[in-house]
Amino acid sequence: MMGGGDAPPPLLAEQPMNSLSLNFGKMHVAECWECPLMEQQWKPSMYSNITPVCFPSPLIEKPIGKESMPQTPPFSAMFDSSGYNRNLYQSAEDSCGGLYYHDNNLLSGSLEALIQHLVPNVDYYPDRTYIFTFLLSSRLFMHPYELMAKVCHLCVEHQQLSDPDSDKNQMRKIAPKILQLLTEWTETFPYDFRDERMMRNLKDLAHRIASGEETYRKNVQQMMQCLIRKLATLSQYEEVLAKISSTSTDRLTVLKTKPQSIQRDIITICNDPYTLAQQLTHIELERLNYIGPEEFVQAFVQKDPLDNDKSCYSERKKTRNLEAYVEWFNRLSYLVATEICMPVKKKHRARMIEYFIDVARECFNIGNFNSLMAIISGMNMSPVSRLKKTWAKVKTAKFDILEHQMDPSSNFYNYRTALRGAAQRSLTAHSSREKIVIPFFSLLIKDIYFLNEGCANRLPNGHVNFEKFWELAKQVSEFMTWKQVECPFERDRKILQYLLTVPVFSEDALYLASYESEGPENHIEKDRWKSLRSTLLGRV
Repeated sequence: MMGGGDAPPPLLAEQPMNSLSLNFGKMHVAECWECPLMEQQWKPSMYSNITPVCFPSPLIEKPIGKESMPQTPPFSAMFDSSGYNRNLYQSAEDSCGGLYYHDNNLLSGSLEALIQHLVPNVDYYPDRTYIFTFLLSSRLFMHPYELMAKVCHLCVEHQQLSDPDSDKNQMRKIAPKILQLLTEWTETFPYDFRDERMMRNLKDLAHRIASGEETYRKNVQQMMQCLIRKLATLSQYEEVLAKISSTSTDRLTVLKTKPQSIQRDIITICNDPYTLAQQLTHIELERLNYIGPEEFVQAFVQKDPLDNDKSCYSERKKTRNLEAYVEWFNRLSYLVATEICMPVKKKHRARMIEYFIDVARECFNIGNFNSLMAIISGMNMSPVSRLKKTWAKVKTAKFDILEHQMDPSSNFYNYRTALRGAAQRSLTAHSSREKIVIPFFSLLIKDIYFLNEGCANRLPNGHVNFEKFWELAKQVSEFMTWKQVECPFERDRKILQYLLTVPVFSEDALYLASYESEGPENHIEKDRWKSLRSTLLGRV
């Protein structure tokens, strides 16, 4: 096979279709569910059968843990199958209002107690699972800069960092732990530090630590440099996205003004489906990599019932990278539909459909489920699905298999099974190509949305429902593992440029092209065709 060497072991074997009644419902990418907290519309309405999860468990009070600094495992090892780490530390002392445990697992606590549990001292360092989970979920109750201010206050006051004459031996014990906490925060949630208030507190606490010994100064400098590099890279990425967005034009506009400028189609740019699937994977992994874990939570931030002030983050939802990724899904769907509706000849349209079926199949085998679903969505848009004469010339057996794999029935059971297979392959991978797992992103968002909506953030006694947040952190941490995979395929700039910048049809233009290819079949379609010709082409 062409396009960069051997493929990873296929997830989808060549197999004949049984007599299954398979219909994806001709999903239109524009038929979306609308999240009430996001401007962007994301999902086809068929996703509404996802079941929210709650965690009814008895609450048993146990004291706060205080022990030595643990090892910090990678994200894939942070959570066991139940959704949270079972090695939370405990001691005989409860000094800040009580944390509640059941079978050794932290279930709830007051917000103040949970903040205290985050801050290390001479004899204690929080488990990494707790750090990630609390930093991720705390923004549902307070701004990150407010949490950082509280953490700095506790570190300074409780650990005597404000006293230059304090016991240097004590300082040597606590400073590395505080620095470790700050490093974990800046590495895992770097976007929090775009807020100048966050950066100010970070620099202040880092300066107090660095004033101790030369070793600390070097470590602080390294941490700050790494953070600044990440933020600079993010700014560059946003500039590229803005440039792509500003130069995008409607394909019909280009056709009317410069008809000779669009003579190419995607097959002339890349005639090998496997190579195109590789380049799509490049785009997917790059955009996934820039999504911060906190964006999943900030997308659904609502007013805390115990907060009389305004809703957290209501003034500026920081989900721009997540939104950009959703926009990419929609663009790819419309690109697929555009490429199919563009050709004048029926045989060329049929060839284009078969080409995208092959691309989708290669995406499946790579583990790129998001591109796969975007392609299927594009082929199921009404302007494409109505081209009956074109579809009659297409061998659809492979497409039927793909639709079966992405069938939304039983809460996407087939897809979730395939995703688990890809995740398992990634864990036991012998090559970088086997590590790729790119989930169907809209469904991941929907799962997290229902987890958030289906369970209260606070319990009746006012405590934070931390069991919910273990599960939330488990889902997000799995995504964190997948997004850190480097794309092993060689980049093809020409193909990438085409995928990201070629003009695509609007929905109306797609319908017009579809009617021009295969005429209206009823009075409703005929009236719409006339209206579109008048509106878009200025013809009667």
